[in-house]
Amino acid sequence: MIMAGGDAAVDAAQRATSEIPILALTDDMVGKGFVHSLAKPGGNTTGVTILASELDGKRQEILLEAVPGAHRIAALLDRNTSSESHVKALQEAARTAGVELSVHSVTRAADIATALDEVRSSGAEALNVLASALLFNNRETILDRVATLHLPAIYQWLEMATRGGLLGYGPSILQLYNDVQSRQLVRLLRGARPGELPVEQPTKFEFVINLKTANALGLSLPQSLLTRADEVIE
Repeated sequence: MIMAGGDAAVDAAQRATSEIPILALTDDMVGKGFVHSLAKPGGNTTGVTILASELDGKRQEILLEAVPGAHRIAALLDRNTSSESHVKALQEAARTAGVELSVHSVTRAADIATALDEVRSSGAEALNVLASALLFNNRETILDRVATLHLPAIYQWLEMATRGGLLGYGPSILQLYNDVQSRQLVRLLRGARPGELPVEQPTKFEFVINLKTANALGLSLPQSLLTRADEVIE
């Protein structure tokens, strides 16, 4: 059994074997061609498709509401994951809201600190950390640097807000591993064929606000945002 998280890991696993079952957790399983369909994956791969990039726009909306009056925001993205059309859609949405969006891309962990410094020097007043396994795996670097730069930021996983990030919107990665992938793993180990085991999607999306971080930033969040949060960390 191979467990793979993120596009690069799933791609590498599929290149390595067409026989060993692969249990994947990644963004768009069908769109990336990892499976034929959600109901009938085919091949040797199944798992969870989180469709995280589809929520990047929603996270941008929340960020703009959290920092009203911002004229310029930034997006930190993994160039291996975020497509040009996706980036353009985010920029157009920001433009429609009367805000300029600067884009800062990385392709490896070593690029992250420099990219975040460029975010601050660009004059951005807030940051949207886009969906990416690379960025999540380097979350401590990002959280520490963002705190040092005094930037309000939103992240794709709830757990990022509980670890000190300002805002988190999306599914819970712990819940997906503990409740969904553990069940899929048991079925595969008991002999289920991965190509016949449907790919699942998150069914619960939550919004978490870390009020401690907001206070540290000197940021007063709108009451309308606080009342919509599923959890407010005080």
